[in-house]
Amino acid sequence: MFVEQPIPKGEKKGAGWMEVICGSMFSGKTEELIRRLNRALIANQSVEIFKPAIDTRYHDTNVVSHNESSIRSTPVQFANDIILLSGNSDVVGIDEAQFFDDSLVEVCNQLAAMGKRVIIAGLDMDFEGKPFGPMPNLLALAEYVTKVHAICMNCGALASYSFRLTNNTQTVMLGEQSTYEARCRKCFLAGQAEKN
Repeated sequence: MFVEQPIPKGEKKGAGWMEVICGSMFSGKTEELIRRLNRALIANQSVEIFKPAIDTRYHDTNVVSHNESSIRSTPVQFANDIILLSGNSDVVGIDEAQFFDDSLVEVCNQLAAMGKRVIIAGLDMDFEGKPFGPMPNLLALAEYVTKVHAICMNCGALASYSFRLTNNTQTVMLGEQSTYEARCRKCFLAGQAEKN
């Protein structure tokens, strides 16, 4: 069950922080990111949203969840571009953080130090079940971490792993339900054993 972590009442206006939403594919990470960003927009906060330029699965510019919720965003090639493009925003959203290089960690730290609320969503593990890109460091440095779960597409248990259905061994491979399944630990390990 997902429970959003509240922001403490003692947080001063202008104090920045980092929030990370992580989990497997089909767990609702992007949906939760969009929900938090929409709440900030309703509160009349200035919001800027970014995604890696390589992610064009659903839309070239918008951040789109698997269930087709959508929000305007700016695709960027490099994490450092986020600092330049975030301007005077109060809130910065970043989707698919695992596709950026490790410089994203310093970018997020700088944004938080500038007084911004930084909300980051991404896969915490790759298709081999290993920590993915800058996510481990972002998880360690964030003030708030939310791990969301999917349902195992094999047995119906709680799922934390993204199982790749193809034999492609590239770490970065964009895909959807034809390429990946959310799986529990037991079904993920069984699938990995079958491939080897």
